[in-house]
Parts: sequence; C-alpha cells; structure tokens
Amino acid sequence: MKFFLKLKHWQLFGLLICIFIISVIVAMIGSALVQDSEMRIIMLVVIMILTVLLFYCVFFGWAYTLGKNLNKKLPDTVKMNLKKLKYCLLISVVSMVFAYTIIIVAGVGKSYLAFLPLFQLVALFCVFYIFYFNAKSLKAVELQRPVTFGDYIGEFFLLLFFPIGVWIIQPRINKIFEAKEKE
Repeated sequence: MKFFLKLKHWQLFGLLICIFIISVIVAMIGSALVQDSEMRIIMLVVIMILTVLLFYCVFFGWAYTLGKNLNKKLPDTVKMNLKKLKYCLLISVVSMVFAYTIIIVAGVGKSYLAFLPLFQLVALFCVFYIFYFNAKSLKAVELQRPVTFGDYIGEFFLLLFFPIGVWIIQPRINKIFEAKEKE
C-alpha cells in the first residue's frame, strides 16, 4: 500500500473523484435499464452505499499507510501509539460497514435504526483521532522535534477537509518519502 505515498496530489484526488463519477455513470445506466421503480430505488441505494464504502476504503488505506510509514520516521523524542491508530481505523470501518449493512437489510424507517447515530459518533471520534495522529506525525517528521497542537492544527484541518487538503498535504508527503528513497 506504499503506492499511496508515491501518488501525486492530483492522482489521489482524481482517484477519489473517479470513484464518484464512475458510480454516477453506473447508476444512470442501471436506472435506465431497470423498469421497476422500487427495484431502481434499491439499486441506487446499493450503488450509493458501495460508492461511499469504496471511498472510505481508499481514504482509510491512505490514512493507515501514511500513519504507519510516518511513525517509522518520527524522531526518538516523539512517541505515537500506532496500535491506537490501527484500532481507530478498524472501529471506523466496522461501524460504517455495520451501519450501512443495517440500512440495506432493515430498510429506512425501522425503530432500531435509532442506534445508528451512536455507531456514527464512535466512528467520528475515531476519524478525528486518525486526523490527529497523521497531522501530528507529519509535522513531527518535518520538524524533527516534539510538536504542540498549535504546530499541527493546520495539518489537522487540512486532513479534516479531505480530499481538498490532499492538494497541500500530499506534496509534503511525497517530499518526505522521496528524500527517504534518495538516501
């Protein structure tokens, strides 16, 4: 998965946008071919959910690869817990898959769907931790010293506004890992 570190900002952004463009094309073609309106709605919901899951797979793959490889380059004075990052990634993926599976299987409007916001809040907390971990790691690797929240708040918000932040963050990641290859 190290290819995520070598992608240029426009390639990573394009990959994420292509996921949505291809899904819209598939949804348009599929809805044109299906005559039954109920079946068309089901097909569109499934395509939408698969698109979101594919987007999250790319995002979480990038976030994990970034966190794991930045953790190896941290200065000795900075300690980050890679296991926590792995747990947060796992919890986020499982809760999102669980939520979408319930929506598909149960349908919208069922009373036990009231528990979904709890799963989404847990996933949201985990995603914030992933942003924190990667932002702090990136800044610590760049500065080669311990950093405070004020040092990496900009990176945190750039990651928060993913995929727009990719245009600024990814070239810096490329620079870090290209320097490693030259050494």
